Amino acid sequence: MTLPLDRAALDALAEELATRLRPLALQARLALIDATVDGRLVFTTSFGLEDQALTHALRMAKSRAEIVTLDTGRLFPETYDTWAETEAAYGFRIRAYAPEREAEERFVAQEGINGFRHSVAARQACCGFRKVEPLGRALAGAAGWLTGLRAGQSANRAETPLAEADHARGLIKLNPIADWTREALAELIHGNYVPYNVLHDRGFPSIGCAPCTRAVKLGEPERAGRWWWEQAGKQECGLHVPGASAGAPGSEIRPGQEPGAFEPATSSQSSNPELVA
Repeated sequence: MTLPLDRAALDALAEELATRLRPLALQARLALIDATVDGRLVFTTSFGLEDQALTHALRMAKSRAEIVTLDTGRLFPETYDTWAETEAAYGFRIRAYAPEREAEERFVAQEGINGFRHSVAARQACCGFRKVEPLGRALAGAAGWLTGLRAGQSANRAETPLAEADHARGLIKLNPIADWTREALAELIHGNYVPYNVLHDRGFPSIGCAPCTRAVKLGEPERAGRWWWEQAGKQECGLHVPGASAGAPGSEIRPGQEPGAFEPATSSQSSNPELVA
């Protein structure tokens, strides 16, 4: 099926795919995606448990999907180790997309190396040039985008479908393990000796950039350790926010998300629109 370009046809294809994918096992889901979505398929991995399971499944299925990553420059050493171990285990190179140099230098010069803690706007700006803009380059010309999103990761992701229309990017977004449990993922990982990030064994169910991720406390949701200094409920970097444009972080500033007492406020919300757009 040729990927449609108009909004209605994109919605129809996403709905059809979600329905057809639902009863299938993972390998069959990947085969259906390969056969149905014409054009370039891209899987973006951040080397977490979900993405490692999908990398294994894609390689075993000999999928044509390209496996790429966003190297933010602020990842944990353990994440880079997992990256290297994955390449060695499966015998291929994972293409990296890095932040644009001038944007990074401009942000650090204005806000400081850890200036993302000054405000939600500054944090969104950091996510913007480290993740969202490189993602736009990674997905340029793609017809389908595969992700490791799961409904069980957070309340904000509870309605994650198996397939959805990404109108901002003009492609089909595919979440083939959206309905998987964390226990099923762990079983696949350990049963197939898939390399995984050792931080998962240290209380990190969700792993992002090192300064923006902590271990979770007993009873907390899986993503509670991401941007933990912000008000709980909608901590997203902008990659997976429905309706967000390809170049802009997606969560808004809300009451309770003012700068913390441990760091001074800056003028990032108003003085440099280029950084906070």
